Amino acid sequence: MGKVYIVGAGPGSVDLITVKGLRCIQQADVILYDRLVSKELLNYAKPNAELIFVGKLPKLHAFIQERIHQLLVHHAKRGKIVTRLKGGDPFVFGRGAEEAEVLQEAGIPYEIVPGITSGIAAPAYAGIPVTHRELSSSFAIVTGHMREGKDDSINWKGLAESIETLAIYMGVGNLPYITEQLLKYKKPKETPVALIHWGTTEHQKVITGTLETIVDVARKEEIQNPCIILVGEVVKLREKIAWFEQGQLLQEISV
Repeated sequence: MGKVYIVGAGPGSVDLITVKGLRCIQQADVILYDRLVSKELLNYAKPNAELIFVGKLPKLHAFIQERIHQLLVHHAKRGKIVTRLKGGDPFVFGRGAEEAEVLQEAGIPYEIVPGITSGIAAPAYAGIPVTHRELSSSFAIVTGHMREGKDDSINWKGLAESIETLAIYMGVGNLPYITEQLLKYKKPKETPVALIHWGTTEHQKVITGTLETIVDVARKEEIQNPCIILVGEVVKLREKIAWFEQGQLLQEISV
């Protein structure tokens, strides 16, 4: 019997994987990796490791989740060390828990290796803290990707009234609906909003606006997923501490 490591690869930048996550890549016989995982990480795999892409695009699944489960069980039962490499953290909208349940039921040893989730890392690279002593003492991670044919079960009223900073994943396609719900439940229309596209990577792009204006700004800038939507007063701090873009400029100048 082999073993499966369900590993969070971090938010995009190859440098932000954990030490243990990197070791799991280096030791794996088989690596199943997602679409948003940095392909540079695969360079650390053993020369004879089998690399299997199991990423999914919206409405276009390269592998259905059931097939991923089958692959994990199949390779582990062949005595292989399997690393299931997932973007961000495997337990934050990553379906890692479902995969762990399947392995548990099959009697296969496994470990969960946490990763840095993009809802914290992307704002940090945009110069936006998700909490701040004077601006935000509460923070929530929310999915913005509502399942087709399912009623929206998100408590928008509670989020609008009680949470000071919202990090919304996979929500660009539903941005008009998201802003509509927050405004419906009396979130001030002047509330700052940031959209962080490909956060922590060299392709990072950040746009800002308010709940009233961000939909129009996003359309004008043609922002698409992958993207974190950050809502809250902390967005204002980007004007002071947008360190990542400044660092890139200094690097370009020095070259």
